[in-house]
Amino acid sequence: MIQLLFTLLAAEVAVVFLLLFKTPFRKLAVLGLDRVKRGRGPVMAKTVAGTIFIVLGSSVYSMSKIRERSSEIGSLTPTDQVLMSRHLLEASLMGYSLFLALIIDRLHHYIRELRGLRKSVEAVTKQNRALEEAKNGSSEESKAKEKQLSELHEKVKQLELDSESRLNEAKAAEANAFALKRQSEDFLLEYDRMLEENQNLRSQLESIDRLLSHTDSKKSS
Repeated sequence: MIQLLFTLLAAEVAVVFLLLFKTPFRKLAVLGLDRVKRGRGPVMAKTVAGTIFIVLGSSVYSMSKIRERSSEIGSLTPTDQVLMSRHLLEASLMGYSLFLALIIDRLHHYIRELRGLRKSVEAVTKQNRALEEAKNGSSEESKAKEKQLSELHEKVKQLELDSESRLNEAKAAEANAFALKRQSEDFLLEYDRMLEENQNLRSQLESIDRLLSHTDSKKSS
């Protein structure tokens, strides 16, 4: 389960980086996401996300149960410490996976909107040039064309403002992705520390078992 979540997290981070930087692979990533969002893709994605969310809730519930049991006893037993570390790791990985999936969805949406805005700006610019070239008509036609030109200029300004706001949102999403990468690195270090503590706890349990078995053998003799 943990290895699968790590694989999913690594794949999502790779997709985020492909969407953030303008490379030949970005187009392939966008086309792949377009295909995923067609047909039964959204239903399957929602089903997987819902399943992960339910498992996340189960891990959080298990951690709360362990805390309640430890408060009754007074301290965590070695077994509870191992279980607590495992549930915490799984819950964190699932939370990061859901967050990255949301970032991927938003980045894909913003990239498609930016492409649409660029096409609109190009179309408006072509209309503007055509109107400027055909400006040698009568005075009434000239006034109407000037009015159209002013409207087109306003549309261009509005589209530029929209494009700038989308770019700012994309930059904010990029900053969140970098922060999440740093958190993932810190979390991997914490996971290594937990594995070392788990090994130490298992060694202690084995020594306690050997001591108990040695004591039992003495009593029996």
